[in-house]
Amino acid sequence: MAAVHELSRADARRIAVRAQLLTKERPTDLVETVRQLSLVQLEPTSAIAPSAELVLWSRLGPRFDPQEMWDAVDEQRLIELHQTLRAADDIALFRAEMAEWPGSGPLRPWQLEARDWVRANNDCRREVLERLRADGPLPAGELPDTCVVPWRSSGWNDNRNLRMMLDRLVERGEIAAAGGSGRDRLWDLASRIYPDEPVPPVEEARRLRAERRLRSLGIARAKCTKLPLEPVDVGEVGEPAVVEGVRGQWRVDPDQLDGLGQPFAGRAALLSPFDRLLADRKRLDELFEFDYVLEMYKPAGQRVWGYYALPILYGDRLVGKLDARADRVAGVLRVAAVHRDVPFGKAMEAAVVREIGDLARWLDLELELPC
Repeated sequence: MAAVHELSRADARRIAVRAQLLTKERPTDLVETVRQLSLVQLEPTSAIAPSAELVLWSRLGPRFDPQEMWDAVDEQRLIELHQTLRAADDIALFRAEMAEWPGSGPLRPWQLEARDWVRANNDCRREVLERLRADGPLPAGELPDTCVVPWRSSGWNDNRNLRMMLDRLVERGEIAAAGGSGRDRLWDLASRIYPDEPVPPVEEARRLRAERRLRSLGIARAKCTKLPLEPVDVGEVGEPAVVEGVRGQWRVDPDQLDGLGQPFAGRAALLSPFDRLLADRKRLDELFEFDYVLEMYKPAGQRVWGYYALPILYGDRLVGKLDARADRVAGVLRVAAVHRDVPFGKAMEAAVVREIGDLARWLDLELELPC
């Protein structure tokens, strides 16, 4: 049995920050950065910039050109899967589950409903595949919507038949996003998009995904609340650890343990609300002791930090939130407030102001600070 590593909160935070490539030594390669992060979420809100672009800017710095990211998608060096971007060679870890769609073993009611809906609309499914085989890649607007049984849900997806069919075909591993974005996203046969690499058995693939998830997070719980898109727990991969002052046991990436005895060189960083460092809100509270809620879903009068406040990292601590909006018509990045959770010393103040200025320059906007 592996020894249980005893970590301080600072140790745990530094493991997480290093794993997320947020130290002073910035990465330089786009695809390798996405591979280490394991995924970059595609979220369209653009109060400042789309989340995926903010995530990569916060790692790569001013050298990052968002067009490079979209070029990598078009060239299939990065692949979109379930509203995330992933390194192409990670896709093989999902294909065994795709082949078993809608799942193995006893199926849940929603899995049965999805299976039966696709079967009822099999003619539409085949027509989509045939059209892509002949003419793909194509946008959704050029694909046939011939479903005879409408999609039903309790929400806003009612009768959005083609969109739901495309989602199911992605889950089945039959089609894949082939570049473009938003309404201009292209679709093609998955066999033309996904790398032709060996597909491991389902259980091995799940273990490998958990290992890569732990590598990207640095430290995580074995079990945790399920989240959309990607879990934040890692099962029994890695090595056991406890964190001083925090109840329960963690799993830690053994490759990160060697760095604990080395000097930690942190920096200031402005993080997207959808950044993976923030994804596990319980871990955020336990290790970083940081209170954060994305308030764009709240009425304006109930917001404390702002519509799309960016958490501010300094070293191994989350120290505040930046309330800013990009006004592209006026050519201005308007900073409404810098909310300081802790007192900012001179070095911290200068580093955060410099990072805000770098953000404005990267966006090619003038910086407008509060009076």
